[in-house]
Amino acid sequence: MTAEGRRPRLRDIADLVGISEAAASFALNGKPGVSEATRRRVLEVARELNWSPHPAARALTGAGSSTVGLVIARSAQDVGTELFFHRLMTGMQTVLSRRNYGLLFQVVGSVEEEIETCRRWQHEQRVDGVVLVDLRRDDPRPAAVAALGLPALIAGGPDPGGALPSVSIDDAAAMRAIMRHLKDTGHDRVAYLSGTASMLHVHRRIESFERTGRDLGFSDCRTLPTDFSAAAGAAVTESVLLGGPRPTALVYDNEVLAVAGVGVIRRHALRIPDDVAVVVWEDTPVCTALTPALTALRRDAVGFGADVAERLLELLAGEPAKDHEERVPSLIARASTLGTDR
Repeated sequence: MTAEGRRPRLRDIADLVGISEAAASFALNGKPGVSEATRRRVLEVARELNWSPHPAARALTGAGSSTVGLVIARSAQDVGTELFFHRLMTGMQTVLSRRNYGLLFQVVGSVEEEIETCRRWQHEQRVDGVVLVDLRRDDPRPAAVAALGLPALIAGGPDPGGALPSVSIDDAAAMRAIMRHLKDTGHDRVAYLSGTASMLHVHRRIESFERTGRDLGFSDCRTLPTDFSAAAGAAVTESVLLGGPRPTALVYDNEVLAVAGVGVIRRHALRIPDDVAVVVWEDTPVCTALTPALTALRRDAVGFGADVAERLLELLAGEPAKDHEERVPSLIARASTLGTDR
């Protein structure tokens, strides 16, 4: 701070050293045009004043914005109720803040709006790089963002087109763990209430669900798509319980679907897990607050977000673009599949 208690400006440094603002800027940014002695004096005064450049000024000088962007093309309600996104951003921000980076976050209604947002950010130099989530099948975003020349990383890849590097969660291995657990606990008919099938990670889960069901000899494995909402979770659960033969186990793609589904199961006076077992893809405090507690996958979304931020910062530092090793979630078995006595 200056003697007046305000944030120090470039003008303050220039006045104390006795040079122009332009010369002070050259010295701070390592540009030619000033002597080495002047450069050292400028840096010394900047440290004494605890000076740091304004983000907009850094962008104008080509020094970067010290900000990374995250756009999510979903409804605001989905983003607000699904704990995974909050944990992802918490993990990212934990790493970014240690490097004096900020996170610029925006929710939009479509993939096309997301591409336009990235284009605008790049044009305005608002961000140094972006993170893409919820990759779709035949997704246009990786190629579009790569064409902008904007450093980018996919959270939840890999990118089938190879345009961008990724940090991934092994959805296929996670689904295999669920199916083996259900087989070991005596189940033969399973329904998977999935998210939107156009999303690549959901597509991979569905493929693994059907393939593992065949490999393990389940007599009935049904996939029932939803839009991730509570209303869809309740409606699809209602339809599958009334249809025949009734599944002995239900797998829900997130905690929002699962909570809605449990409510329907109870309205039908069915017991969990004696009449129907329940597994949820995302382990949250809700899973242990319910009775019985829900068997769930623990993905460590905070750690995943930290990995995403670390890898993006590596890209911004000029390290080679490569995929990060996939994280494998662990299955936490609880009473909703084991029974209250286990």
